Amino acid sequence: MKLATAIFTSLVVLLPHTSQAESPTDLKPLMVVPDKVVLQEDFSEAKPLKKGVWQSRQGTRWAIEDGLLRGKESSAEFQAARKDHFGYEPRLSIPVTPANFAASFSFRFVDGKETAIVPFIEFGHHVCRIRFGQNGTILIADHETMKLAEAKEFVWESGKWYHALAEMKGDQFVMQIADGPTLYAQRKSFAEAPTSGGNGFGIAGPRKGIVEIDNLAISSIKDTEQPNWKERAAKFPKFDPVQIKEPKSKKPQSKKPNTKKTRAK
Repeated sequence: MKLATAIFTSLVVLLPHTSQAESPTDLKPLMVVPDKVVLQEDFSEAKPLKKGVWQSRQGTRWAIEDGLLRGKESSAEFQAARKDHFGYEPRLSIPVTPANFAASFSFRFVDGKETAIVPFIEFGHHVCRIRFGQNGTILIADHETMKLAEAKEFVWESGKWYHALAEMKGDQFVMQIADGPTLYAQRKSFAEAPTSGGNGFGIAGPRKGIVEIDNLAISSIKDTEQPNWKERAAKFPKFDPVQIKEPKSKKPQSKKPNTKKTRAK
């Protein structure tokens, strides 16, 4: 039976409904203590997506269908009219996500083609991104210039449901994937606001593929941390950040000519 709500208490419980997910999964926060639920959806009711809560990007098409949220690429007409940002991959952001949060969700990528960029999940556009690939899964930051953690053994499969719990507090981020890796990093830029694009939870699917999301719950967090968090964090594999591409150079600001008139002495 499809659950009516996702549950956030002092622990986050992720219970996917059996019509979509293979089996119930219980993921508990490692770092944060959830506070107020900001958004929770099991997509059991087919209804229009509320603007301001859901932000489809690059003209891609999102709708609640078959008891889940499904995203598809933009229309052929949209793509033909564009010079860039064609919407070949379904992209979505959820700007109501707090800067510090706990977010549990089920997701899967269906069909389509992997590229050097997609599929991915991110928190803050270009801020903190988990990129899935056939060579493994990596946590990248700073406009995808720095690799902060990796799980070489975890390779995404088309049509397979995954269940995740992501946590952000200040400059620290950790995400668990049930029956998969836990990715952790600490980065100054995590605590900074995005400089472009969509805020909050974001997701992009494979090129010309489909994204499906279910059992989503996003919560603000309390000032306190989970007991023994520092001890847990110290046990994560050590990973020295690796620069994987050059940062975009900033255009030098041109100096304005001095138009002030000087008074003759």
